[in-house]
Amino acid sequence: MPTIEFEGETIDAETGENLRQALLDAGLSPHNGSARYTNCRGNGFCGTCAVEIVSGEVSDPAGQERRRLKLPPHSLESGLRLSCQLPVEDNLVVRKHSGYWGQNVERDGA
Repeated sequence: MPTIEFEGETIDAETGENLRQALLDAGLSPHNGSARYTNCRGNGFCGTCAVEIVSGEVSDPAGQERRRLKLPPHSLESGLRLSCQLPVEDNLVVRKHSGYWGQNVERDGA
């Protein structure tokens, strides 16, 4: 059973479970501020659930995730991933950055 470290918490996830849903089920949110209420509910359209995978193995972005990450304020080069499109297959350390879309990677000093 993989674990997810996020915001000082460690939670268990089922192999293949959606990262966003695993976080929400544990009472944690991959969204900042009002994006907690104004998001696409896991459909991969808004990009507000973008997170950095600090450690752990994940597949490359594909499909809807890849299409959304090509649009501002995100980019494929940012290294961010949409938690709503990411199955948990390994132990992960996940970081949420600041900004509505969690896009402020360089400003966080991380």
